[in-house]
Amino acid sequence: MMNFDFTPEQEMLRQTVRKFVDKEIMPYIKEWDERGAFDRNIFKRLAELNLMGVCIPEQYGGMGMDYNSLAIVCEELERGDTAFRTAVSVHTGLNSLTLLQWGTEEQKQKYLVPQARGEKIGAFGLTEPNAGSDVASIQTTAVRDGDDYILNGQKTWISLADIADHFLVFAYTDKSKKHRGISAFIVERTMPGFSSRPIKGKLGIRSGNTGELFFDNVRVPKENLLGEEGEGFKIAMSALDNGRFTVAAGAVGLIMACLEASVKYCHERKTFGKEIGRHQLVQQMIARMEAGLQISRLLVYKVGFLKNEGRRCTRETSLAKWIACDYANQAADDAVQVHGAYGYSNEYPVERYLRNSKAPVIYEGTREIHTIMQAEYVLGYREDKPLRKTLPAWRPDED
Repeated sequence: MMNFDFTPEQEMLRQTVRKFVDKEIMPYIKEWDERGAFDRNIFKRLAELNLMGVCIPEQYGGMGMDYNSLAIVCEELERGDTAFRTAVSVHTGLNSLTLLQWGTEEQKQKYLVPQARGEKIGAFGLTEPNAGSDVASIQTTAVRDGDDYILNGQKTWISLADIADHFLVFAYTDKSKKHRGISAFIVERTMPGFSSRPIKGKLGIRSGNTGELFFDNVRVPKENLLGEEGEGFKIAMSALDNGRFTVAAGAVGLIMACLEASVKYCHERKTFGKEIGRHQLVQQMIARMEAGLQISRLLVYKVGFLKNEGRRCTRETSLAKWIACDYANQAADDAVQVHGAYGYSNEYPVERYLRNSKAPVIYEGTREIHTIMQAEYVLGYREDKPLRKTLPAWRPDED
């Protein structure tokens, strides 16, 4: 039986995150965006609310809520600013959930538990200067040396590059096997030979930390190999399933923000003797935002449902990410149009929404990549095979 109602716990979670955003982000985000500043204290406050591991099982330091609760957190955070949803997407979606799925018990205790509690921050290192959508083109290598691996290479466009404590890093252990020769490693910031550098001059998400990672003969213990040698590509793709889910949920939050700002302005601004909301072409843009919001939210929560059931949902996640991000980009463009000349100024937040909305259309699979994926699923050219390890289904505690 389908049930579209939120549980009392989910409603309480939404209100908690919304109050947090209204109090801790909204009053300061304009200044942070102008300065390109990321407030690290946000992580501390999120941890105090147990939001850094909302869907991580309690045995590993999390809240033990379902996967759609993670979507709710991402929605509400992006309503404040994309930077803070991105931080949770990377920390929880790309890193912590990947540790939950692929990590050994020892790795979970050492890395996942403090991350779920918000004591440590996790990030994800896959993209390189010459390897984005074409993952097999990465150049970073990991050479076995006794009980260690020696990592050399570079990653770029890494969120939380200068802030995170732990990184999931993908490198070739055997280039002759192409993508089947990629392996995944847990790298600590304090390991000798590791360094990071921020990327400046971004169009949007200016209050988020983004940078490059450098590995100069970084010695990583074999115990930090995630999964088995050669499983890195599969691990990366399963991680992106989780990351794309959170990105899609964030896009829903951005549409919400665009709609809230536009409706407010429609009632405030008058032209030709009436509120601009009375003009049909303005109504058309409002209606388009509302349609995008409802369609995107349904796609996102369907993915959350499938994750709760423990079912692989790469196809559904791809569709949700593609459609929700496209609708968010359109909603932001419409919101600027509704505001007219004022929308072109940072006196109103919609110009920031438009700048922020572009990046999610690119990262974690461009809209073009997802278009191809969806066509190949329909045509029968693409099929998702079972993985050696799956993300645990959500099982609520029974009294």
